[in-house]
Amino acid sequence: MSIPRLIQPFWNEFHATVGGDVLARFYEAFHFDDNEPSANALAQLVLAGTKRATAGLVWSFEADNKRPPKRGDLSVVTNWQGEPLCVIETKAVATVPFEEVGEEFAAAEGEGDGSLRYWREAHWAYFGRECKRIGRVPDLRMPVFCEQFEVVYRGA
Repeated sequence: MSIPRLIQPFWNEFHATVGGDVLARFYEAFHFDDNEPSANALAQLVLAGTKRATAGLVWSFEADNKRPPKRGDLSVVTNWQGEPLCVIETKAVATVPFEEVGEEFAAAEGEGDGSLRYWREAHWAYFGRECKRIGRVPDLRMPVFCEQFEVVYRGA
């Protein structure tokens, strides 16, 4: 996958700090969520070290014909406007049914009050919007891709 033009200078700075060829590990540049206030707030949680995980709907990856990230992948987190904020490295991945996502993962996502209850409410709403987009029906057993990550570069 190629680096988006807007991200390239940021990626070049990151590359200069780590040396070696990290381009082969580039996965994507992205913002969280599907709306500006949440996307920017979640990015700030990542920069603060509060948000160390994210979840995606496996059905969305399939509908978009896109592989989910794998351990060692590098992604650029942006704000809603697409401005790069940091580089994260995928540390662990797992696919589990929605209803089996646990408290530890919910806490690592760092959203709301960090509780599993909050995670389920927020993600049921988000995954519901995703299901509508791809023509699926939300289900307690829908497969959720759980990714844990670490910030490896914050910019100059």
